[in-house]
Amino acid sequence: MSGAEVGAVLRELRGDIPRKTVADAVGVSVSAMQMYENGARIPRDETKRRIAEFYHTTVADIFFRN
Repeated sequence: MSGAEVGAVLRELRGDIPRKTVADAVGVSVSAMQMYENGARIPRDETKRRIAEFYHTTVADIFFRN
């Protein structure tokens, strides 16, 4: 998946949850979370795992959809 596609999935998952809430739970800055959601950066593997845990899904479902 491209960064833009991953970003769209992350924005969809977040819905109405404040970005700061997700960033704090995952252990990244709000600006890093924004870059992930905008497709400007892809998180490191450990951060991917924490994001997946936060959303109660798998890393593959977020970052490796077909």
